[in-house]
Amino acid sequence: MKPPTIRDVAERAGVSKSLVSLVLRGSGQVRAEKRDVVLKAVRELGYRPNAAARSLSEQRTRTVGVLLDDLRNPWFVDLLDGLNSLLHAAGLHMLLADARLNRRMGHDLAEPFLDLGTDGLVVVGTVPGAGGLGALARRMPVVVAGAREPQPPGVDVVAGDDEHGARLATEHLLALGHRRIAHLAGHGAVGELRRRGFEAGMRAYGAEPLVEPGDLTEEGGYRGTVRLLSRPDRPTAVFAVNDMASVGALSAAEELGLRVPRDLSVAGYDNTSISRLRHVWLTTVDTAPHEVGRRAARCLLDRFERPDGEGRVHLAVPTLQIRGTTAAPPELTD
Repeated sequence: MKPPTIRDVAERAGVSKSLVSLVLRGSGQVRAEKRDVVLKAVRELGYRPNAAARSLSEQRTRTVGVLLDDLRNPWFVDLLDGLNSLLHAAGLHMLLADARLNRRMGHDLAEPFLDLGTDGLVVVGTVPGAGGLGALARRMPVVVAGAREPQPPGVDVVAGDDEHGARLATEHLLALGHRRIAHLAGHGAVGELRRRGFEAGMRAYGAEPLVEPGDLTEEGGYRGTVRLLSRPDRPTAVFAVNDMASVGALSAAEELGLRVPRDLSVAGYDNTSISRLRHVWLTTVDTAPHEVGRRAARCLLDRFERPDGEGRVHLAVPTLQIRGTTAAPPELTD
């Protein structure tokens, strides 16, 4: 049986071949309802573009490099899912690289993508040693997702509004009656913004912020919480910089004989799959990682169409997910 062609897709969708081509290239010039009709026809017919022929005709490899800061962070999994869903619909394939491994081996972070001739690059998370993005952005479209460090001209940034999200978590704990609230802080621009949101929320209520340095890991969250709970004026609530650190905080509380949330409330950040596990059921800030990934893909596709121009910052609006690890402080419940 002869495989379906782009003409077959156009006839099934009732549109022109040129419109189908625009949809398959991920062009932002196509209205959403037309794109949906074309993609439905693609699925129904089982149409697959001839990648080799297209690469030759367009002088593109139809691949996008993705440089990931840390494969162990579950938040990035949801982001990658959103990123890949839009790239795949546009006929593009991801090539994933682990920045941590490349640094350990002394490799240039961008070299593999230049050697493979990828059409663009998405940098996911805060990647140390990625300072050469400016030079790279002059050779291919570059988008940074999930990080807030200042970027050179021509590099788009897509992330969550970390300062606002941190205030949501802080104000939730304050509304429950907590005043002795500690923040397990993180590093980098994201960590700084979340700390700033926490401090602003505390001071707006006339409460004194307590910040404990951390490193975004479960172990760091555990050690930081042990230090906090060893204080004579130990906090009644802990707001951690991410869900991984929150898990460490929960472990520390359990080992010290404290019940969550009766004796200690814990709030996290990122709404990862870990936070939704039934035996964790963590109150956390949802930063819409899937949407961040989709927006990053859209920025990259737009750059293919319009490569020039200043880089832009796109912030997704966070929401608070209240679950089972936060409640009123002990003095209000006893």
